[in-house]
Amino acid sequence: MANITQSSSPVLTSARKQAAAAHRRQLLGDNLLFLFMLVLTVIWLLPFFSALLTSVRTQDEISLNGFWRIPDTITFENFTEAWDRGHVSRYLGNSFLITLPSLAATLFLSSLAAFALARYRFRGSTLLYFMFVAGTMLPFQILLLPVFRLSNSLGIYNTHWSLIIIHTAFQMAFCTFVLRNFMRTVPTDILDAARVDGCSEFRIYWQIMLPISLPSLAALATLEFTWIFNDYLWAIILIQNDSLKPVTAGLATLQGQFTTNWPVITAGSLIAIVPTVIVFAFLQRYFIQGLTLGSGK
Repeated sequence: MANITQSSSPVLTSARKQAAAAHRRQLLGDNLLFLFMLVLTVIWLLPFFSALLTSVRTQDEISLNGFWRIPDTITFENFTEAWDRGHVSRYLGNSFLITLPSLAATLFLSSLAAFALARYRFRGSTLLYFMFVAGTMLPFQILLLPVFRLSNSLGIYNTHWSLIIIHTAFQMAFCTFVLRNFMRTVPTDILDAARVDGCSEFRIYWQIMLPISLPSLAALATLEFTWIFNDYLWAIILIQNDSLKPVTAGLATLQGQFTTNWPVITAGSLIAIVPTVIVFAFLQRYFIQGLTLGSGK
């Protein structure tokens, strides 16, 4: 018995050494990965730090010392000036008037289309689905002139309705594509049981499919709110009056021809990102789940 213990102890010692070495290598790899991700995070946040530093300085100090020097005095008057004199409060209201109806219409219409494409088989369904997929690949910049002429002929140019309709139309393709892939993973037995109980097709969609698809809808709501709220190109194409512009296009009007008050513009930009940050903070759990929507059951 003693011989067996003595012969096995070198083996156990060697195994322990190998396990300790593997643990040290894993710990070193984790530390290096953490350091690498930390450096990337700092690089990613540099523009935000620069904007925050600029927003608490005066234009005279920036003209004399440049953007990156630590300010001698910190002032928050730029935020007040951007809110009142820069009309950021009005521009934010316009952004919500455009974003919220566009978001609601996009999610409702795309969920209806996705439900039909995912749960029904009819002639041309595959072709219709690929049309939605193709819509996600179409560069909308090539449609600037046709959309401008269309909005002008419909009499909605220079109104909020032009942006609401355009955002709804252009975002439906992506939302339908994502929701269709998610709705296909819902077991058919649930829908068949509802039909046996006498549910209409719209009631199945409204009371069964939508609650099941809530995580995907919340993830899409996060993305779509950010995209529509931060849109700049369509705003300057379809809106002319300053009183109707959203915050992205409204901030551009603060830039003068010969001189620009960068601290006020930067302060207004930081105010403008607050709604999207709040939305992402409340829906981030669904947003992370939405990164793998439709990848498996």
